[in-house]
Amino acid sequence: MTSNRKRRPAPIFEGRLYWLVVALGAALAAVLLITAPARAQGAAEPVRVGGKNFTEQLILSSMTSQYLRAKGIDATLTSGLGSTLMRQAMESGQLDVVWDYTGTALIVFNKVEEKLDGPQSYARVKALDAAKGLIWLEASAINNTYALAMPKERAAGVTTLSAYAEKMRAEGEDKRHPLAVDMEFAARPDGLEPLKTAYGLPFTRKDVIQLDPGLVYTALKNNQVDLGLVYTTDGRVKGFDLALLEDDLHFFPPYNAVPVVRKAVLDAHPELAGLLNALAATLDNAAMTDMNYQVDINQQPVEKVAGDFLRSHGLI
Repeated sequence: MTSNRKRRPAPIFEGRLYWLVVALGAALAAVLLITAPARAQGAAEPVRVGGKNFTEQLILSSMTSQYLRAKGIDATLTSGLGSTLMRQAMESGQLDVVWDYTGTALIVFNKVEEKLDGPQSYARVKALDAAKGLIWLEASAINNTYALAMPKERAAGVTTLSAYAEKMRAEGEDKRHPLAVDMEFAARPDGLEPLKTAYGLPFTRKDVIQLDPGLVYTALKNNQVDLGLVYTTDGRVKGFDLALLEDDLHFFPPYNAVPVVRKAVLDAHPELAGLLNALAATLDNAAMTDMNYQVDINQQPVEKVAGDFLRSHGLI
């Protein structure tokens, strides 16, 4: 979570062999998608599930393919794709079912710059993509957006960004408040500067530390910064015992995870809507964060974590 929104940090285990395998797998998946012909409507072939190239998406796509197979639907899985490639594969008929995020589809793919809340974002992208033959089913409660986090021992009862801004102002200009953000967010016209304006956050240049996204988590874990930009469902939020400050002014756009199905495939398999809506209803930020934690921190296999969740909720 290829997107102008953000580059998701890499998983916490970064062995060379692991990343070589991931890179080769992603490259092979891309080649297969680019060269595969689009399927004729109504053809009796497997439902093709796709997923992006970060932990949360690997889990969601594995979960979906396992779930559909358990319900008697022949499903294949192609994961490890870039966001743009996955979208192109859906639009060209090379994938049938994916999970995507309202903010990504609205801002990146449909170029909507208007500031919308969660229900408005969902309704708008649902209508825009329906015209392209992509049907957004019911949204899950997963909202994998930006957040500012603190080490819990530093939070000291501060739970909102407004309260943190008030605390900063009360402590005066001489008190340093080191903030770690990635370079993209620091430079974006809808990033750090408007965030400071919206909340009246008196960060100065000496406060702001620009890091690789993964190193932001490390700096927070090591208590080297007061505050850091993270993603709300990242497993390191739980693994590093971080406190997310509530975005009480709703500055960050919503990124709800939603199952998306090509209309031609939904017409051929109308049962997909009920099945995927039931799956979406079981998912929220707490559940997703825990699954990301199991993979990224505890190094559990994606397939096992996804399957265990399905079994624990009686879905398979």
